[in-house]
Amino acid sequence: MKWFVGADHAGFELEQALVSLLRGLGDEVEDLGTHGLDSVDYPDYGAQVARAVAANDGARGLLVCGTGIGMAMTANKVRGVRAAVVTDGFTARMSRAHNDANVIAMGSRVIGGGVAEDALRVFRDTAFEGGRHQRRVAKIEAPD
Repeated sequence: MKWFVGADHAGFELEQALVSLLRGLGDEVEDLGTHGLDSVDYPDYGAQVARAVAANDGARGLLVCGTGIGMAMTANKVRGVRAAVVTDGFTARMSRAHNDANVIAMGSRVIGGGVAEDALRVFRDTAFEGGRHQRRVAKIEAPD
C-alpha cells in the first residue's frame, strides 16, 4: 500500500514512529515533512498530503499534529479526500468501514504511541463496507 505522510512539529516524533510501523509492514511511504522539531504551519503539510492522496488512486494518507483536528480540516478541503480524526481502534475501524476514509489524522497530544499504532493498523487493514454506506459517501463527495 502507498502512503503519503505529513506532520507538524508537534506530531513529528509520533509520525516518525508510525512511518517505521508502516515500512515494517511492507508499505511504501513518502514522507512529505516536516523533518524536524522546528515550528511549522500544519496546513502546509496537511494540504500536501491531501493533494498527493487525491492524485494517486488507492493511496492513503497519515497526518499527525497536536490534536489531528487542524490537519483533518485542511485535508478535507481537497476533493476526493475523506480525512478522519482518529483516537483509537474503534474510530479507525468506523472511519474506514462506514466512511471510506482515505486519510487518518491523529493528535500526538491526544493519543499515546501504542494506541496510535493500533489505530493505524486497524485503519490500514479495515475495508470499506460499501452497501448503504456508499450512498452516504457519495453525498460527502457531492459538490456544494
